Amino acid sequence: MLIWKDIIHFSVNGNPKPDNRIEKSEEEWRGILTPEQYRITREKGTEMANSGAHCSTHDAGLYNCLCCDTPLFDSTIKFNSGTGWPSFTQPIKENSIQYLKDSAFGMVRVEVMCNTCDAHLGHVFPDGPEPSGLRYCINSASLKLDKKD
Repeated sequence: MLIWKDIIHFSVNGNPKPDNRIEKSEEEWRGILTPEQYRITREKGTEMANSGAHCSTHDAGLYNCLCCDTPLFDSTIKFNSGTGWPSFTQPIKENSIQYLKDSAFGMVRVEVMCNTCDAHLGHVFPDGPEPSGLRYCINSASLKLDKKD
């Protein structure tokens, strides 16, 4: 289980190696994503609070990266954080997410990205529920839910 100390370590010392890499040109990404999906995943945008499709989704399944279909989060670790974005306590695998120090907007945060294709997902914070204490605050537009039957 990852804890905040691990997240800081990855953001400072480098991320775990992904299982595979997918790289496309910006033109290729623009061809497969909607303008809003592109703005969020490729230009590090943020959707408005409580506007995303997965904010109130409670279906069982895996939340995959919208861009490359890499499994990122399991619905069993999704929780209602009250923030207006889907929130998770852990990624599916340690190496599915990459962590980058984000000093934008006059604050220091840790950005989370898909480790396979570099899609911007959101941020992680140390104010989640126990036992990890982590809250992955993720844009709905960067995820697609692969529902379990």
